[in-house]
Amino acid sequence: MMSGPTKTMGVITFATLVLITAYTVALGSSGWLWFGWVVLGVATIGMAAADAGEPRLRPPRARHHRPGPQP
Repeated sequence: MMSGPTKTMGVITFATLVLITAYTVALGSSGWLWFGWVVLGVATIGMAAADAGEPRLRPPRARHHRPGPQP
């Protein structure tokens, strides 16, 4: 499961791909835009790999103290 920031980065990467594709269709290709998208994609893959490598630690469960007779 990916963390929130990693999911956001994935959405941004995908949205950028859509925008660059639309730009390329409308106005022609730009090598720098595609290069920038590749860099963004590599950064996103790196974030996802780093996120997947982190151990998931669950916070300790809170123990509810029940009032009762004191010894």
